[in-house]
Amino acid sequence: MLSALGIALILIMLLSLSLGAYAIPFSSVLAILGEQFGLSLEGVDRSAANVLLQIRLPRIIIALLIGGGLGIAGAALQGLFRNPLVEPGLIGVSSGSALFAVVFIVLIPGLAGSSNLIQNLGMPLFAFLGGLTHVWAVYQLARTQGRTDTATLILAGVAINALAGALIGLTLFFADDSALRSFTFWSLGDLGASSWSKFPVAISLIGIPSIMLMLEYRNLNALSLGEREAFHMGISVQRVKIKILILSALIVGVGVSLAGMIGFVGLVVPHLIRIGFGANHRLVLPASFLLGAILLNVADLMARTVVSPAELPIGVLTALIGAPFFIYLIFKLNKINS
Repeated sequence: MLSALGIALILIMLLSLSLGAYAIPFSSVLAILGEQFGLSLEGVDRSAANVLLQIRLPRIIIALLIGGGLGIAGAALQGLFRNPLVEPGLIGVSSGSALFAVVFIVLIPGLAGSSNLIQNLGMPLFAFLGGLTHVWAVYQLARTQGRTDTATLILAGVAINALAGALIGLTLFFADDSALRSFTFWSLGDLGASSWSKFPVAISLIGIPSIMLMLEYRNLNALSLGEREAFHMGISVQRVKIKILILSALIVGVGVSLAGMIGFVGLVVPHLIRIGFGANHRLVLPASFLLGAILLNVADLMARTVVSPAELPIGVLTALIGAPFFIYLIFKLNKINS
């Protein structure tokens, strides 16, 4: 199954490289990519090569990292809280990251307009801090007598999201028209600003933490039996929780800073994977990364082609997919509990 997902991801990426407002024949895509590996192929269109290599390829790779990161973060958080309704956006990670990113843009203009290094690292790290702060607040509010109460977790997430939304609105009160327009598109999800300059940040602050989450599969399998059982199995429960929360907040925070608010990927992907793979996190985590990358690249391809040459906000498409799934999940859980 992992190999099938990997092949599907490669095919989707090749299709995305070919389709768009500027269509590139599939044979030209292969010729351009082959040229990068030292294969001298005739008939390579230089303008098509520039579009493919400088615009589409970095966008597709960053979509892969963000989508995969959201998928694996959602799977890890669901495993940590043992709750199928947990999603990075629902428990405040996304809204907290968005709040701190907006504060960075609007209230710290000196940093936001400084060197490329500070711009590329400053906002992702600031967004990570916001996501970590919010998820930790939700986690603490949901703790009762050493246990995480599911209902309280969701209610705390709703409250924190509302507070973050209010603070974002207050911050935007001090923004100029240009910042307001930028925030409007960014808040709906936008991969249009993806470039090679953002790749080092994405690979180091999303790719590496995703690999570190995959290595936590044994601990997540133990936690799925319960915190007490995991403790008796020799697992340092508190250390594992802190590590997973930090890694998940880092992945989601950096993803939000690079592409804006993209919801429901972290909810839909782990459920689809568990249906096909079961509950073993050794398979669930890498498969969630691959399926998340596929889902976001498909959404991005639709965003670029449905109303071409204009673009739909990618967050709108993921919400159109994820919201009905979330409603279905609630009804399903109600039937099980009734």
